[in-house]
Amino acid sequence: MVSPRRKAIQSLYRGTCTVKVWEEYKDPITKITKHQEVTKFENEPCKLSYVKQTTASSDGGPAIISQTIKLSLAPELEIPAGSKIIVTQDGVTKEFTRSGEPEVHMDHQHITLELFKEYA
Repeated sequence: MVSPRRKAIQSLYRGTCTVKVWEEYKDPITKITKHQEVTKFENEPCKLSYVKQTTASSDGGPAIISQTIKLSLAPELEIPAGSKIIVTQDGVTKEFTRSGEPEVHMDHQHITLELFKEYA
């Protein structure tokens, strides 16, 4: 049974995400180890949020503005570091990667993201 708190949190989810990982496999014919992209989770409900942070410059120059991207989703989903996370929210699809350890709570987790460039 899903707790009322978890239902309330999930009611805020406006997007879905697909998680893909880069895995090794051995070609059965050539016996050579190769890599392939494998879907680990698909169409999982989530919420993407952005937090802007302004830091004053120590040399008197203009303020530095940075942005943190966070993904909120179910706590039981284990997303390995370096995974490709494809998020669709409000009709926009973007590719990210996990950049930090997940902040896991009883009813949800937060994962800090950065834009995906390539598999490590």
